[in-house]
Amino acid sequence: MTSSNTPPAQSAQTLAKSILGGGADLGLFEGGPTGRGVYATLRDQIVRLDLPPGTPLLRAELAETHGVSLTPLRDALQQLAKEGLVKIYPQSRTLVTPIDMSAIREAQFMRIALETEVVRRLAAHIAPEALTRLRSIVALQSSISDQPGDVPTFQELDEVFHQTLFVAAGHVQSQRIMRSHAGHLERLRRLHLDDIDEAGRILNNKDVIGGHSRILDGIEAGDADAAMKALRQHLQRTVDRMTEKRAAFPEYFTPEKP
Repeated sequence: MTSSNTPPAQSAQTLAKSILGGGADLGLFEGGPTGRGVYATLRDQIVRLDLPPGTPLLRAELAETHGVSLTPLRDALQQLAKEGLVKIYPQSRTLVTPIDMSAIREAQFMRIALETEVVRRLAAHIAPEALTRLRSIVALQSSISDQPGDVPTFQELDEVFHQTLFVAAGHVQSQRIMRSHAGHLERLRRLHLDDIDEAGRILNNKDVIGGHSRILDGIEAGDADAAMKALRQHLQRTVDRMTEKRAAFPEYFTPEKP
């Protein structure tokens, strides 16, 4: 998949664009193109935890950084607020929200319901080129899984794999709706994929790759039950570690209810 002179990160970005029609803007942003660009950038930074929970978002600074006026910036922040990723205090400030446990459970329920149906349909029929593309994503993940410093690329490919399942099944809009509710879950998944060893390699990379491979094995064999079981097990791993991650990063999560 990747030539010897093509950086894996570049390959991942090219692959994502080819799969998603030239862009990974899968949110439900309804404003203009300028605001959409700001929204996509800020959402990516929040989900990647480059802007961790509690970070203040100063409108004047953001407008200058992104080279936009306050109107598209306001539209972007309002969309992020709808998704629960920021809290806007009128005439005061805007903060990145903490990761909410109840929102994670709701997003996980929605994701399992939608994505298991997607793989069930793909097991009944999948275009050969779509299966090849999905296998190529897993192969690219595998090729960089033991490379120190390629964590962001590996994480990006994980997202691209799941997006491509929806694309292959012809349900991109369902994926967009799901993603608009999944910001808290995506941040938890980021914490899950950020487990690295001293050399900077992802510790659970083989589990992720194995999960993807088992999903595709079920789809390719036309075994819907096997594909759905593999998907549920794969998606559940992140939520199973929620208590562990909350203990490790208490400042990232909403306080526990008494």
